[in-house]
Amino acid sequence: MARIPIALQLYTVRDDAAKDYIGTLKKVAKMGYEGVEFAGYGGLSAKKLKKLIDDLGIKPAGTHCGMGDLQDNINELVDCAKTIGHKFITCPGMAGEYHASADGYKRAGEIFNEAGAKLKKEGITLCYHNHSAEFKSFDGKYGFDILFGAAKPANLKAELDLYWVKYGGEDPVKYIIRYAKRLPLIHLKDMANDEKRSFAEVGEGILDLDTIFIACQLAGAKWYIVEQDTCKGPPLESAKISIDNLRKRGMI
Repeated sequence: MARIPIALQLYTVRDDAAKDYIGTLKKVAKMGYEGVEFAGYGGLSAKKLKKLIDDLGIKPAGTHCGMGDLQDNINELVDCAKTIGHKFITCPGMAGEYHASADGYKRAGEIFNEAGAKLKKEGITLCYHNHSAEFKSFDGKYGFDILFGAAKPANLKAELDLYWVKYGGEDPVKYIIRYAKRLPLIHLKDMANDEKRSFAEVGEGILDLDTIFIACQLAGAKWYIVEQDTCKGPPLESAKISIDNLRKRGMI
């Protein structure tokens, strides 16, 4: 099986990027990350950003964009994605109204299905990124499963956030297997062994990474994307700990 490359979601280092976007990207590349997933472009044009990442030798693992942009600005999203080289556009969440009922999840799935069909024609895959809210049950069925059941597999894939699956009370491995072949992106984050279930650097927490990595290979994942929503210390240090732990495992 092909090795799955490792990227960093730049939301992890958002405070550093806000002060020095280009310098932060350089530091991330120097750590050994093979790609980055974007959450904003630091005011750079798509052409300038493309040149920057090419010069740094890192790949675009995708970008996050809001549900509203998928509905109202999809042509602009496509133009930008093609310039930068994105193969994946991910919606990182939804408004509360969609989480309130099974019907809300169905309506969201229909919206994503329509947007995903348009993106697919342009060679771009639409993904949805979960948090824990999607693991609330409606008549015995999770919102996550209702959402993905309302969209065609060809039009909506999953960017499975392992921490939030665990936080929501489910087994990440179970969901990797359940959505095999519909799971190109894995948000790789760990959970600390404390009462708050804090975010932890990858390899420093309680998730069963050995089994997770086997399941991701079998599921056909294309990218591991390290993300840490909050860090106890400097975020760049946390990002380095994660990539170093993965390197020790022979993952890079």
